[in-house]
Amino acid sequence: MIEKSAFGSIQIDGKLYTTDIVIYPDGRVSENWWRRHGHRLSLEDIENLILAKPDVIVIGTGVYGRMLPAPGLEKTLSDRGIELVLAPTGDAMSLFNRLQPSRKTGAGFHLTC
Repeated sequence: MIEKSAFGSIQIDGKLYTTDIVIYPDGRVSENWWRRHGHRLSLEDIENLILAKPDVIVIGTGVYGRMLPAPGLEKTLSDRGIELVLAPTGDAMSLFNRLQPSRKTGAGFHLTC
């Protein structure tokens, strides 16, 4: 359960993270999520998450929503049976909390811009 987020941080189950993170459907959290092109989300940035076979991937695109998907990413994931949902990090946090109990949900959160 994500408890709160603010610019540069996110708190999950009492632990505060200050780097971008990935949450796997089994609840594991991977810190220091680094994307090849920073504010452009590509397939290779979420390859390990895809291997976990989530039904849906929620992406927090930053406090101001500046991270964008690479062209064709949504279709590529859809073709693999994975729904991609992108939203500013605060909204994505709430969405993840709502989806996670009922669907196999993974996520990536960009914590700054």
